[in-house]
Amino acid sequence: MTAHIVPPLAAGDLERAAQRDASEQVILVDDQDQPIGAAGKLESHHHGQLHRAFSILVFNTEGELLLQRRADSKYHFASRWSNTCCGHPRPGESTPMAASRRLHEEFGIHVPLTERTELVYRAEDQASGLIEHEYLHIFQGVHAETPRPDPTEIGAWRWMSMPAIHRALRQHPDWFTPWFKLLVERILSA
Repeated sequence: MTAHIVPPLAAGDLERAAQRDASEQVILVDDQDQPIGAAGKLESHHHGQLHRAFSILVFNTEGELLLQRRADSKYHFASRWSNTCCGHPRPGESTPMAASRRLHEEFGIHVPLTERTELVYRAEDQASGLIEHEYLHIFQGVHAETPRPDPTEIGAWRWMSMPAIHRALRQHPDWFTPWFKLLVERILSA
C-alpha cells in the first residue's frame, strides 16, 4: 500500500505549531518514573533530561500498523517514519489521558487504548542536536476507519504489515525514528 501524503500547511500554521511546542511542559522523572519536576518540552530535549512520554501503536483489523511520517517541520527527527503517535503528558495529566488526547490531536481518531509495557531509551537527533531521553509508556489499540491527520504533525501516513515493516527497517533503517526501531525489536517482534 502506498503512503497518503498530507497537504502542506501555510507559514502561519507552522508558526502556531512551533509556538505550541515552545510552550509545552513535560514531566521530569527518575529511573522509576517518579515525578521530580517539570520543564519545557524543547528545553528537556535540548538537555537530554529524562521525562515521561508515550508511544501508541494502532492496528487495523488486518493486523497492519498505522505509521506516520513525521512532518518536515517537526522540531526533531523530522520526516522520519514512526509508530502511530507519540507524545508527553502535561504536568497534572495522566499518561492514558494524554495518549488519547494526542492520538486525537495528531490523527483525529478516538481509540480505546491498552498499556502494554514501559521502557527507557535515549537517542540523539544529529540534524537538530536534540536528545530524546524518555521513560516511555507503550499503548496499543485497534481502528479501522480512515484517519484525519494534522499536517503540523504528520507529513504522510500508511497502514503497513509487520513483515513489510521488518523488511523496510532492514533495508532503510535511516528512514525511521530510533524509538520505532526499539518498539519493533522489543515489543512487536515478540
